[in-house]
Amino acid sequence: MTSGADDPQVRVRLDLAYDGGAFHGWAAQPGLLTVEGVLADALATLVRREVRLTVAGRTDAGVHATGQTVHLDLTRAEWEAIPRRSDEDPGTVLVRRLGGVMAAQRGAVVVHHARRVSEDFDARFSALRRRYTYRLSDRISTRSPLRRTDTAWHRGPLDDVLMHAEAAAVLGLHDFGSFCRPRPHGTTIRELQEFTVSRDEAGVLVARLTADAFCHHMVRALIGALIDVGEGRREPGWAAERLAAPSWDEKVRLAPPQGLTLSGVDYPEEAELADRAARTRAVRR
Repeated sequence: MTSGADDPQVRVRLDLAYDGGAFHGWAAQPGLLTVEGVLADALATLVRREVRLTVAGRTDAGVHATGQTVHLDLTRAEWEAIPRRSDEDPGTVLVRRLGGVMAAQRGAVVVHHARRVSEDFDARFSALRRRYTYRLSDRISTRSPLRRTDTAWHRGPLDDVLMHAEAAAVLGLHDFGSFCRPRPHGTTIRELQEFTVSRDEAGVLVARLTADAFCHHMVRALIGALIDVGEGRREPGWAAERLAAPSWDEKVRLAPPQGLTLSGVDYPEEAELADRAARTRAVRR
């Protein structure tokens, strides 16, 4: 199937989940198994050409997702050719066929939904906020073999009350340069809208974070700072002090990746998509 230059484009949104432990992160890398590589190969098999993917948020090696979002562009002919019958919805059929092509991954990547969206939709720049969850077991009694792939294990007890207070102290709009690995021409200014720490019914520590966007390693570095305070290696207020003089240095402690899951991405109504994307692209200072 070939794409014609005059064939109108159809923007398609995919909502998916994956087990990050099976991959070397989201981004395609030569010779390595990645989520983007697996999904792109599956789409290329179906439409018989390479398809460019735009993702809401790249995840590191070992990090999971239950609510990742991707967009791609197909020609109208490609979109309409996905179902074999005229009464079938192309999105429903695409989900089913992608599942078949990716069967070799044994469910490590699952596309839950596929649908046509406005051309103004941008999985990355139209997003209002991203939501992450981090699971951490600090007691042997809370360690479940059935959750070992999405829960990090810590060697000793942690003070969840101190950790929650530390999390609250870094909420708001800040330069998170002390918690983000710097990238050329990028900004480390982010608005952290939610950051809580509590124990679930099994006693596992669960941190929930929401921000307009997260920069590279930001979540794992923030969790690492809370662990330092929770085990008494740092005094309460240390994370907030780090915000006052943003600097990525040897004091950064990255929490293990397997405890981290991208749990969702929120978007505005269709009429606001283009404006949101334009404002996101503007570099904050």
